[in-house]
Amino acid sequence: MNDDLKRVLFVCVGNACRSQMAEAFAHAYGRDVLVAASAGLSPAARVAPQTILAMAEKNLDLRDHFPKTIRHLARARFDLVVNMSGVPIADRVDAPVRDWDVDDPVSMAYDDHCAVRDRIESLVVQLVLELRRDPTPPQRGRGSGRLEP
Repeated sequence: MNDDLKRVLFVCVGNACRSQMAEAFAHAYGRDVLVAASAGLSPAARVAPQTILAMAEKNLDLRDHFPKTIRHLARARFDLVVNMSGVPIADRVDAPVRDWDVDDPVSMAYDDHCAVRDRIESLVVQLVLELRRDPTPPQRGRGSGRLEP
């Protein structure tokens, strides 16, 4: 793997909607500048069917994706953690945390679910463009950038 790529973790509550969408958009739009992963604070049993459908409308296939907990990624290092959970997580990660205020679409009507998808897409595109503009090496938070198990 290219050491210049930033390692970005997208976090939400269930890893069933928001963080899955963000990870998929990051893979689709930012492979040249980042490596994306996603996790949930309390993972759901599966990716939400409406999320799978909404992302299929963007030609992104999430049918084989599954929710993961931060503990699944405890040995991974990240340069940035994007938190969409609405819960402070800085004490759980040893990397810079950026909070995105994005509503949880899990119980929303489909049109609203798609509106959240579109907001996440826009935020991911902004992040990708930001990383393309800044070619400096990643700046880690304290220590290793590892997640707390």
